[in-house]
Amino acid sequence: MATVSEALENLRERIHRACIRSGRRPGEVALMGVSKFHGLPLIEEAWEAGLRLFGENRVQEASKKFGDFKSRRPGTELHMIGSLQRNKAKVAVSLFDCIQSLDRDELVTELGVLTANRERPLPVLLELNAGEESKGGYPDEEALFRATETILLRKGLQIRGLMTMAPLTDDIPRIRRAFRSLVRVRDQLAAAFPGCDWSCLSMGMSGDFEIAVEEGSTLVRIGTALFGERDP
Repeated sequence: MATVSEALENLRERIHRACIRSGRRPGEVALMGVSKFHGLPLIEEAWEAGLRLFGENRVQEASKKFGDFKSRRPGTELHMIGSLQRNKAKVAVSLFDCIQSLDRDELVTELGVLTANRERPLPVLLELNAGEESKGGYPDEEALFRATETILLRKGLQIRGLMTMAPLTDDIPRIRRAFRSLVRVRDQLAAAFPGCDWSCLSMGMSGDFEIAVEEGSTLVRIGTALFGERDP
């Protein structure tokens, strides 16, 4: 079984090849280690191998693992990528460097209140549901347009881009359509709100990240292919 360091090297090479195939520069794509259900030893190993960007799905688990880790490991960046409950939002805004899973208006309101007095705005990504029925996210571009207008009224929040999850399927054309839909919506939002930063397209996970890179992803979220199978 490959070590985390070996897996990370392999993933970087696969991202590099996907970029070359699609005429992109490899440096355009960031790799996030999704450490949900994985312990600190594997996270430490990934950090020692040069990984600085991590994603967690649950606030409580992330707080236990990264509260001290971030202070010991300067340069670590932690993103919230799972559905965020409003009653966990206060802890989330103090722990995470970015909320990727901004998926509903009620959460925009809650985060806006909690970040109103921040010196530096909290980066957020708006999540689009691109066809995975069991997952969250805004349903369409119209909802994303309205959410953007609301966020722009919240001085403590700063848009950095969009996030999505492709359907769990072996149908590659369907997966590509999901990723292309995010690119299309990003382009529409960038035209309508040119003052916002739409540079981050967070899409692609262990099973489909190479397709995502080919379709324009700038950030892939890798768990199993980096850390191995999770404990249930």
